[in-house]
Amino acid sequence: MKHIALHGTARTKGRKSLTKSIRREGQVPCNLYGNGVENVLFSVDARDLKALTHTPNSYIVDLDIDGKNYLAILHELQFHPVTDNTIHADFLAISADKPVTINVPLNIFGNCAGVKAGGKLLIEARKLRVCGLPDQIPDVLDIDITNLKLGKQITAGDLSYEGIQIVSPKTTGVCTVKHTRAAMAGAAEEEAPAEEAAPAAE
Repeated sequence: MKHIALHGTARTKGRKSLTKSIRREGQVPCNLYGNGVENVLFSVDARDLKALTHTPNSYIVDLDIDGKNYLAILHELQFHPVTDNTIHADFLAISADKPVTINVPLNIFGNCAGVKAGGKLLIEARKLRVCGLPDQIPDVLDIDITNLKLGKQITAGDLSYEGIQIVSPKTTGVCTVKHTRAAMAGAAEEEAPAEEAAPAAE
């Protein structure tokens, strides 16, 4: 999985006024914890954080807090109810030699058989949750829908990838080819000639 570098500045726990002051300076208060790391308080530039939050991609974060390096993933975000700006971020410390669970984007491709038959492709999921070693988790999960037929669905349980385990529920829908009026009309037209060609009973 791709890595992204993020620089943080250590901060101390204080009153809400201190947190507000950090935000006024264009910084976002953050926490880092997990994997034996005690709760580390720090802040990052809001503009730098957007490279991590305003993207469909998922990343392993190379986090530098005042010269101390950590490997981490973004765990949770809090947003302002009016401006929708990020007001707090939690990071989970991870290890290169221990499995990590993270959401991975889907890359759905192929000339779908069901769509060619007149159906409509419905994308039901943009990401799936997987578990694996950081260096074995792919940037995207490739899903070939070339042979997906009309009325059929792909679920998380239909997928498997080397080196990682999908931990999203097996029933999680990924994509479906829905019937449309055009597809049903085409099927009716195909049946009609067959009925007309049937020999009359004597």
